[in-house]
Amino acid sequence: MGEVVQMHFTTVDYVIFALLLVASTGIGLFYAFSGGRQRTTQEFLMADRSMSCLPVSLSLLATFQSAVAILGAPSEVYTFGTEYWFLGCSYFLGLLIPAHVFIPVFYRLRLSSAYEYLELRFNKTVRICGTATFIFQMVIYMGVVLYAPALALNAVTGFDLWGAVLAMGLVCTLYTALGGLKAVMWTDVFQTVVMFAGQLAVIVVGTSQAGGIAEVWRKAINGSRISGLDLNPNPLERHTFWTLGVGGVFLMLALYGVNQAQVQRYLSSRTEKEAVMSCYVVFPCQQVVLCLGCLMGLVMFARYGEDSPLDKGYVTTNDQMVLYFVMDVFRDLPGLPGLFVACLFSGALSTISSAFNSLATVTMEDLIKPHFPNMTESKATLLSKGLALGYGLVCLAMAYIASIMGSMLQAAFSIFGMVGGPLLGLFCLGMFFPWANPIGAVVGLVSGLVMAFWIGIGSFVMRMSVPTPAPALNATALPLFDNITTTVMTTTAKSGSAGLKALYSLSYMWYSAHNSATVVVVGLIVSLLTGPMKEKELTPGTVYPVLGTLLFFLPDRYREKLCCITPLAQKPTQIKTQPYQMAQKDRNGEAYSKEDTVTEEKEMESDRAQTEEDDSEDSRAWPSCRLTAHTVHTVQETAL
Repeated sequence: MGEVVQMHFTTVDYVIFALLLVASTGIGLFYAFSGGRQRTTQEFLMADRSMSCLPVSLSLLATFQSAVAILGAPSEVYTFGTEYWFLGCSYFLGLLIPAHVFIPVFYRLRLSSAYEYLELRFNKTVRICGTATFIFQMVIYMGVVLYAPALALNAVTGFDLWGAVLAMGLVCTLYTALGGLKAVMWTDVFQTVVMFAGQLAVIVVGTSQAGGIAEVWRKAINGSRISGLDLNPNPLERHTFWTLGVGGVFLMLALYGVNQAQVQRYLSSRTEKEAVMSCYVVFPCQQVVLCLGCLMGLVMFARYGEDSPLDKGYVTTNDQMVLYFVMDVFRDLPGLPGLFVACLFSGALSTISSAFNSLATVTMEDLIKPHFPNMTESKATLLSKGLALGYGLVCLAMAYIASIMGSMLQAAFSIFGMVGGPLLGLFCLGMFFPWANPIGAVVGLVSGLVMAFWIGIGSFVMRMSVPTPAPALNATALPLFDNITTTVMTTTAKSGSAGLKALYSLSYMWYSAHNSATVVVVGLIVSLLTGPMKEKELTPGTVYPVLGTLLFFLPDRYREKLCCITPLAQKPTQIKTQPYQMAQKDRNGEAYSKEDTVTEEKEMESDRAQTEEDDSEDSRAWPSCRLTAHTVHTVQETAL
């Protein structure tokens, strides 16, 4: 075993890295002092709902293409081969379902926080539970995603650890608190370009040094790194086509369907059509990102073969191996190591800034505004900026905690990843099962979280107590921020596993599906036992009519008993613009998007045709929610 090798930056590398931080800050300052100058909560938190498809889609991509993934995907491919690429098969349904199911529901309700939906569908208690779960999830992860790349960089290059952490944390906090969501999204666009440039530079130079792409491919085949299609249905197998291609769909749904950071981007789009298109644009971009990660891993193998820097003792973890490879490839090319480090930290900045903004949004919309409905717009905006700043300081504190946790760092990663599945299950329970009631939702969420922590912690403890080596993959494998972290609990298939050991050996790719299914099953059982909700008790537009479509052959009276007769297309149009505008006019002045004005006359025509239906529905028992306070005003405006 050799000694850990440190390589050092040149002045040019430091200049390139500094330029990344300066440019990111500059974008934040530009949006702080231009346009509406972030004077309303709608501009600060929702970008005035005026974003076009391109920045939304690239921001969706950058948000969860974290530094952890940039370091981890090549390590996975280098160690285990290209089977990881089959994760790309899950992207199709993982983005198609959010585009045509979740986005229409959220967008037509004109929400600011995804958890407002839970109050519209169930009640305030469920909304608070969902919000608290999300905040816990994000706070745990923020420090880790900030500290992990800085630690790897310090180990390989000697780059000052806390200098990097403080520089990233403070720059990110500054442009998020000053420039709001517009600054976050446009810096995401800039940082996406830097990420692609850094990865492409490594692949091009590394391939050239290895003798060309044909030579890289030949060495990968000879080294058994080109994987075939593994159709083994065993859920205990860590990576097969089914775990990656099917289990990955649920990971993508938890990420692109119900995560506040992504929902907020959909809702900032100018129109629903552009929000849907952004999902379609992300699909090929995700495939490109996945291919770049796989190619980098193959180029690493072509350079080192089976004799990896990790085996030689030049580095101590897989994370550091990728950085070592980059510094080795760019040894005689000053400036390019700085470009890759800028790429690495762009991933971290885009993830953390999205976390700050989404946390400020849910805290403001779900925890503060309901208790202070008469708060002035200026105070609300100032408080939102203060929340973004406060969460930035919390992030730095979490980075310090991560630094002293040692081996418990993996447990922190696991805790974050285990929360995504139950939240997905909670939204699916409300959106697809009309008879689910608030009691069932709360009990289901708690059951899902208990199951997630039980399996996750049990798996972690079992692996710690068994001396047999686990796969070398660590917490940095997946390019999914919601679920990268579950990779920590990597498990190998054990043919003799039974009972709890089999449960603990479940592939981490099935965690999201298993935990969300637990929430749905328990929630439905409890709802049926405590009195299912009836059709007239549902807020229009909160249920996606999937059951009504599937059970089309049943007579109407049976479908009505199952709450399967409410269509999605008509009900949300009543809530689509008018109630939201009335609510926002009181609080946000000019805060809704331009297309609302353009389409006002068309909406008034359709509203007149449905006035009688509106009046009859207004007399129903509506659940408590923010929108209902303006229902009477809305009907009056429609009548006028």
